[in-house]
Amino acid sequence: MRRYGGAIRGIQWLIVLTYAFLIIVPIFLPLPDETAHLWSNLTLIAQFSFWGIWWPFVLVTMVLMGRVWCGVLCPEGTLTEFASKYGLGKAIPRWMRWGGWPFVAFGLTTIYGQMVSVYQYPKAVLLVLGGSTLGAIIVGIIYGKEKRVWCKYLCPVNGVFGLLAKLSPFHYKVNEDAWRASYQTHGVRVIAINCAPLVPLRKMTGASDCHMCGRCSGHRDAIGLSWRAPTVEIVQFGKTNNNLWESTLVLFGLFGIAIGAFHWSASPWFVQIKQIAAGWLIDRDILWPFGTQAPWWLLTNYPEQSDVFTWLDGSLVVAYIGTTALLMGCALSVLFAVSTRVLGQWSTSRFNHLVQSMIPLASCGVFVGLSATTISLLRAEHWPVYWANDVRAALLTATTLWSLVLAWKVIGRYEVSLPRRIVAVLPVLAALTLVNFAWLLMFWIW
Repeated sequence: MRRYGGAIRGIQWLIVLTYAFLIIVPIFLPLPDETAHLWSNLTLIAQFSFWGIWWPFVLVTMVLMGRVWCGVLCPEGTLTEFASKYGLGKAIPRWMRWGGWPFVAFGLTTIYGQMVSVYQYPKAVLLVLGGSTLGAIIVGIIYGKEKRVWCKYLCPVNGVFGLLAKLSPFHYKVNEDAWRASYQTHGVRVIAINCAPLVPLRKMTGASDCHMCGRCSGHRDAIGLSWRAPTVEIVQFGKTNNNLWESTLVLFGLFGIAIGAFHWSASPWFVQIKQIAAGWLIDRDILWPFGTQAPWWLLTNYPEQSDVFTWLDGSLVVAYIGTTALLMGCALSVLFAVSTRVLGQWSTSRFNHLVQSMIPLASCGVFVGLSATTISLLRAEHWPVYWANDVRAALLTATTLWSLVLAWKVIGRYEVSLPRRIVAVLPVLAALTLVNFAWLLMFWIW
């Protein structure tokens, strides 16, 4: 990868052009009707590319190979680094370094995407994805020098990708002894590596922040692509490499906001709440919430498709997602707090470490949720998708067991007594059951 960096950059620009074509051209085309097909309509092709293939399977690559997508293929990463090369080169401000941006950016983007129906309409895709890309370019122009400041701090999925990469069996391992020895064996000054995502290479211990671009491979004869057990970064390094914002992203983001966003359109509870709210408003002659004058960039408004959100619809969608996030996040937090307390005096670090064991199930949940769009598009083309729920069940079962194994190993870092370890893992088991029940509702009950 280091040797053929020029070829990789050529591929990156090809992806940028393809990405730009798929988000821009469909807005000039009429929306597909019932006669349109996936293989002949550009709007459907773009829809399937983004939401049927790109987002679900980018998540898979994070687990299998680390953040290769970020370092090699992501158009936003390419554009922000290019803009930074010729930009102002200003220092990164303190506000941008705030640790809560990954959670806030993920939450706002997810909720806003639901408000404008980003999975269905080209203009919404341009607004959400194109807006994010524009933000990446602007940040690149202003901050850093040949760096990916946007990717490091503000990208809406940076936090999610960082969590999933903890499971990767591949990473660039730093040999500290070889690094120290290089100061004695090199008679000339070693050329510094431009690490675009701003990773302190000598202190790099995992794959969470590394974009796997290969530029540092062989540096000081101390960095190389290595195989590791998929449990190492969470069980071993997670004891010290953890923070409360990561836990918030897992518990309230991936298990809360994401589940709420996937749930509401299929939920009979949402329909019942809407009927009750509508009846209450009508009885009091409060009719403005039924207005449909909101612009498409604020609420879904496509009358020609018979798809229009009222103010009531939009409010209830936000309320449903927010309530789901609050209930799921608080319930899971209590269960992990109980497990943490069973292991001794309260420790926030231990709590965060234990929460990381849920990452496999969290990643699977987002994948099966996004792949629902994949299945819907294939079903519309009359493709046989009878196998979908069986695959979902297998994936959820496997990742639940993976999370349980991680939790058992993490608990073992703090407690050797078998009875106490069993007691400590019971709340984790309850948390896993609660999350799986949420997916059971969506795919098998509703």
